[in-house]
Amino acid sequence: MTQSERDLIDRSRDGDAEAFTKLVARYEDRIFRLAKRVCVGMPADADDVYQETFLTAFEKLKSFRRDSDLGTWLYRIASNLCFMRYRKKKREPFVPLLDRPHDHEDGEGPALSVPDRTPTPEETARKKELQAAVGEALARLPADYRLIVVLRDVEGMSNEEAAKVLGIGVAAVKSRLHRGRMFLRDEFERASSPKAGR
Repeated sequence: MTQSERDLIDRSRDGDAEAFTKLVARYEDRIFRLAKRVCVGMPADADDVYQETFLTAFEKLKSFRRDSDLGTWLYRIASNLCFMRYRKKKREPFVPLLDRPHDHEDGEGPALSVPDRTPTPEETARKKELQAAVGEALARLPADYRLIVVLRDVEGMSNEEAAKVLGIGVAAVKSRLHRGRMFLRDEFERASSPKAGR
């Protein structure tokens, strides 16, 4: 943790809203990505988790002991909120939607292209198909595996960092990551096999 971050934490604890806004700015993109990937298929929940993470952090900042990195603490808050929402959803009756909305408003649309080259319609369609396949596979992944896969493979955390975020051992992270990756591999193989036969 840098000295400037310590100063921002101290000022935030004293009620300095501007200092807390600066802390939020340092972590908001990472927390939003985590919430969006873990709450895949539930965009409203991802938005709520993102907002609740920082509200909870603001309320509990005085209890932050600094024995871990602030980012790790925020990830832990977001992870717990994601799990609570997932458990709540499991208890609710599930009604499938026939159509999925387009994700262009939240940055999941086609990537910006190089100025000289516009993607062909086929490339754009393939990219959308891949994004949809990844989203669907993540949605089928059990929540505890999904969280590990997102922390390690999307956020780029080490096994040790993911273990701190989740409050579990490194061996458990490795085990869940392996199972999660195997699950995703099987999902992709299953999804591609009918098309291969056509």
